[in-house]
Amino acid sequence: MRIYGVTGWKNAGKTGLMERLVAEFTARGMSVSTIKHAHHAVDVDQKGTDSYRHREAGAREVVLASAKRFAVMHELRDAEEPTLEALIARLAPVDLVLVEGYKRAPHPKIEAYRAAAGHPLIAPESASIRAVAADCEVKAPCPVLPLDDTGAIADFILADLGLAEAS
Repeated sequence: MRIYGVTGWKNAGKTGLMERLVAEFTARGMSVSTIKHAHHAVDVDQKGTDSYRHREAGAREVVLASAKRFAVMHELRDAEEPTLEALIARLAPVDLVLVEGYKRAPHPKIEAYRAAAGHPLIAPESASIRAVAADCEVKAPCPVLPLDDTGAIADFILADLGLAEAS
């Protein structure tokens, strides 16, 4: 599996770019999975549901399954947060894993940048950032692509990974 990231500061357009890239790559015939890092506590379950009650009772993992999808909820119970590599290892094989966040991890990344967010570029301080996708002109130590040109960003990622487009 190939790994590529989208990183940037809050409100830089990371999630929108991720959503567009997933749609672009899948339209090109590729299988794609995503990993999203959050800096705050998240809960994908709803209080009061049976699966929530299982976790609250102390289950380490709860699998919620239906005819359309399944989810595995793993409670860390004071264990350390798993590494990105450990999370990737749990994924079923796909052509491409897109990772949102994990600024400091060594995998190659595109930095999403919006002038209105008011943050400095990360790219000058990070060799893992291979390009910047920006909504304005920026001076960066790597290629700069238009933030809204999903096709060009996808082409860049594929070229950077040495992958031919899926037909």
